[in-house]
Amino acid sequence: MRFRPCIDIHNGRVKQIVGGSLCDYRDEVKSSCADENFVSYKNADYYAKLYKDRGLTGGHIILLNMAGTDEYQEDLKQSQLALRCFPKGLQIGGGITSGNAVDFIKAGASHIIVTSYVFKDGGVNIENLRSLVSAVGKDKIVLDLSCRKREDKYYIVTDRWQRFTDTEVNEQTFLDLYKYCDEFLVHAVDVEGKSSGIDKELLEILSSSAEVLDSIQSTGKNIITYAGGISSVDDISLIEKTGKGRIDFTIGSALDIFGGEIKFDDAARYNKPT
Repeated sequence: MRFRPCIDIHNGRVKQIVGGSLCDYRDEVKSSCADENFVSYKNADYYAKLYKDRGLTGGHIILLNMAGTDEYQEDLKQSQLALRCFPKGLQIGGGITSGNAVDFIKAGASHIIVTSYVFKDGGVNIENLRSLVSAVGKDKIVLDLSCRKREDKYYIVTDRWQRFTDTEVNEQTFLDLYKYCDEFLVHAVDVEGKSSGIDKELLEILSSSAEVLDSIQSTGKNIITYAGGISSVDDISLIEKTGKGRIDFTIGSALDIFGGEIKFDDAARYNKPT
């Protein structure tokens, strides 16, 4: 089990937000709002260097604004600072399509992370997914299955976590999609940014799915990363126990470098597969 660090960027600033609070203004400004837990006065390359110095590869940059807006362009500027500082050490997601995926890889990202481009109109757009594979290759794609609970099941949400799809997060979905990607990132959106504890029910689903995937893939690496609600080292231990070491984790608001209580050094100790 590894710690995968993060750099979330909103309105051109490194931030930690409450995940379910993102909303797009549907006016001529096309900006977005969110409930903020932490706003950094440091640029993204500060965090990239911190992760690089500790050998923490496989973390992610998430651009939280809507593509095509001025704010998204500011997000991109910050992300470029991080990618130049830690080339091939970070993944990136937000506004990525088959048309621009190669640009992010050339800019230094190890992988591109995709949700909305693939999960459209309630289902999986296989044509878009295949075009991504053609553009950058399966081994550079992370599918973001970030989800929210509805009627006792978890469904993938898109458009900065605002819109439900009909695609359920379960073992079959992981099996169906693994042929098109290298890894999965799963934000438990209902607890994301709240530091109120992990979503244990979702974690059980991820654990069983990771076990199935582990039985069919021969790379020996973890391919599912959990994010959302981690508030203590006890939560980290629970992820390790429930996931049997097969699930990696990321922490945002609860880390001391983002104003939280968990010491970065404690999380950074998990920098190698178990």
